Amino acid sequence: MYDRIVDVPRLQASMSLEDPAAGLNLRAVVKRVKVLAPAAYTQVGLNFYRDGRDSVAMHNDRTHDLVDGKPIAILSLGTTRDMLIRRKGKGTRAMRITLEPGSLMVMSHAAQFTHEHGIPKTSRIVGARISCAFRVRSNLEKI
Repeated sequence: MYDRIVDVPRLQASMSLEDPAAGLNLRAVVKRVKVLAPAAYTQVGLNFYRDGRDSVAMHNDRTHDLVDGKPIAILSLGTTRDMLIRRKGKGTRAMRITLEPGSLMVMSHAAQFTHEHGIPKTSRIVGARISCAFRVRSNLEKI
């Protein structure tokens, strides 16, 4: 991160939706996601938050290989967690959104240039959560 090696405060995986390892269950999930957020998704990023100590800092997604105009759909599984979203710029306040199990949050491609999002740490006792972030990538070699 920023030319430094740091521990990632959650477990991560990524796979092409064309990969045979994606299996029928993941393809069925993508089919349901497409009903609410239509796009020809090519990749899923999986983040495993083991407990309230796992988090992700405020950021925007890298856009160099995202297809312009296509959404990013985030399916939340497991424990409820909050996501913070804020407009980029000094002094802006974050909006807190509670992501319930089974909820789907859709971000536009354009939002990656204007807003940041993150999952903060929490001192509350919370269980595990998996986020499935479906994206349309132009070049799967860059995953």
